[in-house]
Parts: sequence; structure tokens; C-alpha cells
Amino acid sequence: MDIQIIKAGGGLVLNENNELLMIFRRGFWDLPKGKLDEGETIEACAVREIQEETGLQEVTLGRFIGTTQHQYFDKFMNKQAIKESHWYEMTANSSQVLQPQTEEDITDIRWVSKTELPLLLAKSYPSIVEIVNKYLMN
Repeated sequence: MDIQIIKAGGGLVLNENNELLMIFRRGFWDLPKGKLDEGETIEACAVREIQEETGLQEVTLGRFIGTTQHQYFDKFMNKQAIKESHWYEMTANSSQVLQPQTEEDITDIRWVSKTELPLLLAKSYPSIVEIVNKYLMN
């Protein structure tokens, strides 16, 4: 079976209170990420996707954290695909206005404290739990 690999960039965005930015999309808590555009670096993609999906304008790119993969059915290509997401640590000030990108089915955005995090991760995807745990262990 022909499976296409889709590269994506995303971020674990922390504010000055060490809270993690999470988005709510299609019934799950997620991290902002999106597909790489032609000619774009993966780092630029990660920052752009954070800005588009959350409304944050001032985002500082930090270190590379790791990659995750998950398989899904791409309705536009009408075939199975594997999304390979490249994750970066980022920072942003919480005084910025959060604006969910409703065209991407994002209905909520929240700064999440470490004490709240397990509750939201319980309603998240395995790949998101994996990268958050990897980040927290480093």
C-alpha cells in the first residue's frame, strides 16, 4: 500500500509561568502543529503554525525536542498518510491574545499548568502524550 509521509512542524509553547499552551480540536486536547509548505524550513513551519493556530504573534523558537509519527486517512489525497511531526520548545508571553483558528476546527486554547496537564493529556492523542512526556523528562 502506498503511504505518503507528510512532514509537519509544531511546538510546546511555554509562557512566563511555565504553563504549556494546548489547543482543543475535534474532541481532543492537542498541541499546535501543521504541514510543511514547499520551500519552508521545518523550524519556520513550526513557528508559522503556532501563530496561525493560536493567534500568538511573538513566539521565540527554542531547542528541537523530537519527532512523532501517527497514521491517518487523508481525505484530500484519498489515501493513508503518516504525519511526521517535528517538535520544538518555544516561548511566548501570556499577555498576548489567544485566537483559535476555527477553520482548523480549533474551539479552545488554554495555558495549562503542570498540575492540570495530566487531566488534559488523558483526553489527548498518544503521540502528544509521548512528546509532552519526553519534554518533561529532559
